[in-house]
Amino acid sequence: MTQPSLMPLSRNSQEWSWPFWFTVPLYPYRNRRTICREVIPDTLWTFDQLQGILYTVVPIRMTIVKLQAGGLLIYAPIAPTPECIRWVKALVADHGEVKYILLPTSSGLEHKVFVGPFARFFPNAQVFVAPHQWSFPVNLPLSWLGFPSKRTHVLPPNSVDAPFGDEFDYAILDIDLGQGAFTEVALYHRQSRSLLLTDTILAVPSDPPAIVQLDPYPLLFHARESALDPITATEANLRKGWQRIALFALYFQPAALAMADVKQAFREALKAPDRSRKAYFGFFPFRWQSDWARSFLALHGNGRPLVAPILQTLILPQDPQQVIEWVARVAEWDFCQIIPCHFEAPIAADSHQFRQAFTFLEPESQHASGTQLTFLEADLQFIKNLEANLVRRGIASPPKSLSSPS
Repeated sequence: MTQPSLMPLSRNSQEWSWPFWFTVPLYPYRNRRTICREVIPDTLWTFDQLQGILYTVVPIRMTIVKLQAGGLLIYAPIAPTPECIRWVKALVADHGEVKYILLPTSSGLEHKVFVGPFARFFPNAQVFVAPHQWSFPVNLPLSWLGFPSKRTHVLPPNSVDAPFGDEFDYAILDIDLGQGAFTEVALYHRQSRSLLLTDTILAVPSDPPAIVQLDPYPLLFHARESALDPITATEANLRKGWQRIALFALYFQPAALAMADVKQAFREALKAPDRSRKAYFGFFPFRWQSDWARSFLALHGNGRPLVAPILQTLILPQDPQQVIEWVARVAEWDFCQIIPCHFEAPIAADSHQFRQAFTFLEPESQHASGTQLTFLEADLQFIKNLEANLVRRGIASPPKSLSSPS
């Protein structure tokens, strides 16, 4: 696996503009910077942007693959800012037109929202979507959501029936959640031995990704211990802020995090060195216990591939048998790297490491002692309480066992 090379960054803020940011109002709203990396020379590129809530920011990623006959395939489009489109068109000039655009999820609104606007820049591209697309609160047709109706197609169940099946294999995970479907299309590019995924696998780096460092304020915001601390730009604070953001993003409320009393938080806000709108007027209610880094080390796990806690707890146990069968099918492919849509990429991993990430679904008797990847139990408590509340209200179903019918 070659070391990705970074394309030159644009310094023109007008090139970062995403005018439809209000459709899914996530930070950084209108201004979306893009980092493009050439992962495999003249073959595979990743495009990273930023997204988050309350300065809990993580990468969101698009991958582009060159087709052997010429042309490009795009997996999981991101915001089509002028900067992003300029780079894609540079690839088009060198390698041929965009032939296929893939939406590999049915539930990921942060991916779905960009497909229609992105496809308009490439009017000859065929758009393929994962099955069982849905929208909330009203389930609307894709054409009403901006997808080009005459060139949007549902992916065939078998990759041999897709027009790009001579170069790619794919396997579709499609879990019925009652209110909608959780769908994930694992796409394998044989030539580069690359596995492309949306949400099921990720790896958490110990240092902030490059796209996050372009706007260091969220990192420094979360590196503080209270509102009374100044925003101080140091390497240690950048790393601390990122690691806390990762805990926020994947656990929502890790065990090492407590919320300050509201009255105390407002008193501190009045004394905060920065009471600007950017600093939420000095309001900072978070309190981290001294051993918070222990939670991050368990999450990081030396950069291993993992399944996000919310998927482990709420989503994948809804149909564990289908997940295990999907994992077995994906593991038949001879990949050497995984490129997910979030956090670290590429991840140097093979089919064995991919399988290991899903052993949480198997009974203890089916895997060797010490091979199951675990988080700290206390960090999972908030998500487990959330699951229990959703089940009690009838919004979610109790998790199924492998012996239960799917």
